[in-house]
Amino acid sequence: MSKDLELAKSYLNDGATCCVVLDGQATVSRLTGIRPVLEWIKEGKDLSGCAVADKIVGKAAALLFVLAKVGEVYAGVLSQAGKAVLEQANIPCHFGELTERIINRRGDDICPMEKTVSDIDDPKQAYRALSAKVAGALASK
Repeated sequence: MSKDLELAKSYLNDGATCCVVLDGQATVSRLTGIRPVLEWIKEGKDLSGCAVADKIVGKAAALLFVLAKVGEVYAGVLSQAGKAVLEQANIPCHFGELTERIINRRGDDICPMEKTVSDIDDPKQAYRALSAKVAGALASK
């Protein structure tokens, strides 16, 4: 695990939900779910080569990390599908816990973001589908 990934991981212990670090420079988010990575991609933030630490990484987040060309990932909880996506893209991944699937916040079903990408393997297509899903969810609140 690189120094950048160790630093990114340390921010999770301080209440961050997601952190990217490159050459010791950190960008931290407290937004939930995949929103931090969606926002950074939308803003055009260059994440290529960054070390990323995220509390929960499923297939949805993993596809976004592939799209953003991150260098390595730490997940507090990593799904088997997320791990497979990262490994296929040759992105080193570390995790605290490996789980079969990511569950929604109520704990009664699969995460809606995971459902959105269940049949998607293309990172660009995943970004479009996830952006639309998040926009729709935010609009209905």
